[in-house]
Amino acid sequence: MPRTATAPKVSIIVPVYNAERHLERCVDSILSQEFQDVELILVDDGSTDGSPALCDAYAGRDSRVRAIHRENGGVSVARNAGIDVARGEYLQFLDADDWITTDATKLLVRAMEENRVDMVIADFFRVVGGRVAQKSDIDEECAITREEYADHMMETPADFYWGVCWNKLYKRSIVESHQVRMDPTISWSEDFIFNMEYVLHCKSVFPLHAPIYYYVKTEGSLVETQSGGFGSMLRMKLSVIEYYRSFYKNVYDESDYQSRSLALNTFLLGMAADGSAMPFMPGTKKLGTERPSVHANRTMRATPLAEARYAELLLDSYLGVVATQFKLDLVDVLLLAYLDATRQTGTIDDVAEFVDATPRAVRASVRKLVSRRFVEVEQTGPKLLWLSHDDTDDVAADRSSKLPQMSLTQDAVAVVTAIENAYRDFETVRYAGFSEDDVDVMRNANRRAAYNVRDRLSE
Repeated sequence: MPRTATAPKVSIIVPVYNAERHLERCVDSILSQEFQDVELILVDDGSTDGSPALCDAYAGRDSRVRAIHRENGGVSVARNAGIDVARGEYLQFLDADDWITTDATKLLVRAMEENRVDMVIADFFRVVGGRVAQKSDIDEECAITREEYADHMMETPADFYWGVCWNKLYKRSIVESHQVRMDPTISWSEDFIFNMEYVLHCKSVFPLHAPIYYYVKTEGSLVETQSGGFGSMLRMKLSVIEYYRSFYKNVYDESDYQSRSLALNTFLLGMAADGSAMPFMPGTKKLGTERPSVHANRTMRATPLAEARYAELLLDSYLGVVATQFKLDLVDVLLLAYLDATRQTGTIDDVAEFVDATPRAVRASVRKLVSRRFVEVEQTGPKLLWLSHDDTDDVAADRSSKLPQMSLTQDAVAVVTAIENAYRDFETVRYAGFSEDDVDVMRNANRRAAYNVRDRLSE
């Protein structure tokens, strides 16, 4: 069905079952998205706690929210009910126990449209108590084919990254034209089958390396309440495994399928034994420190210092997401932004001051960016020894030496594009509530003021 002028861009579907304790956190994270062109479909699946009343309360307060109440039928039935009434161009799913970052939907939609793909799969945070760890499985930083996606999936059996629906963005046109739905007869890996069926109709997928979802495994949630005993579970596992075989036969031609048969059998054995359990990942952090955050003191006067500092912190938070997406540090992103904005590099001290880092950190960043092939350097002279060696006392002491001429490579285009998107996100927040004419006036005035400051500092 074509999207009408009043239809939302994204339909966000949340199945709800006795989720009263966590539902507000989930819904608030959706309604506070930077991307506002959404509808939220809350499907109450026969809850017996205060969840139905909460759903209705949100629907009464926000016209973007719709509450659907039905008899208990399980998570697959609930998700299907949401799909059936969805009007958006894209579909996004959440579980009621979980929540998303404020830029989640924005990043998913942007990745889908800028890369012209049929599905986006994103990194996510696994939350255990007060600790959190990032989860990712694809190294590529570009769109991949359906076959490449299947190859990657075969490498990591029983991994939530592939099987769940809440770290992905789907095109509703594909879901509807091929009648892709959750199988209500299966309560083990039912979303795996939905994803495989959907991928069969995809040409390409984009891996978004920005964690946008907080997954919390909660006992008693809707996805935990479906069990029919050992015999039923065994039959479901065998059914899912058979579907996996069929999926790979449809993805590959006969010769490719046979060449991968050993890996496929290993994959299926691992999945059957593992039960799709996901172990806790290394590199955990305290919950709340996993992403750079900005907290402003609303009682502070709007002094020039406060205005400049808060603007800097907000922009750094957006650039920090770019750093995470491309597995870089913030200083690396700032250096790329610096190189994108100037034709001539200054002294090490000049650049270090601009990116708010030490000269040693700048040199380390240049080495990293060269090794990642984001930057090319004219290597002429002994002062470039630090590009391939650890800093020596002599080189470290020469902090006022001029940096070599550096240029961005073709590989850096994606990062620069993400930086420009961060600039636009920053301005969207900065000029919220302004008319287009006022934004143009303010942008020109700010640019003139910035040139005044730059000229004064360069005297």
